[in-house]
Amino acid sequence: MGYILYEPQQYSNVNHIREDYMAKKGTGARYLLFGALFAVAACASPHGAVPVAEGEKLFNDPQFAGSTNDSSCSSCHPGGKGLENAASNPQLLTVINTCITGPLGGQAIAEDSEEMLALKGYIESLGGNE
Repeated sequence: MGYILYEPQQYSNVNHIREDYMAKKGTGARYLLFGALFAVAACASPHGAVPVAEGEKLFNDPQFAGSTNDSSCSSCHPGGKGLENAASNPQLLTVINTCITGPLGGQAIAEDSEEMLALKGYIESLGGNE
């Protein structure tokens, strides 16, 4: 595979290099570039896939958030019981921290933390369970 060399004065910005590269390499390169950009964007997105499995692990962990007793979220909500409609609660993050600091005797976690997002994702996945 040969390399395409570019003269610095030939291009005024990166878009010109990209356009020229696409013209020289064809459609396959377009799909490759699009795929790479999509993958990077998905990984960088703060709203990407929520790690539901990690949330379930935290939900069942009696030491989560510095809990001072042997309780976990599942102690009061075995199998997610009672949380079927929790996803529709606009104060869900506050409620989660209230349970952590109250019944669990732990420390509140930041609402934008990975732990909170994982726990929220797991609780939201419980919708429709009876």
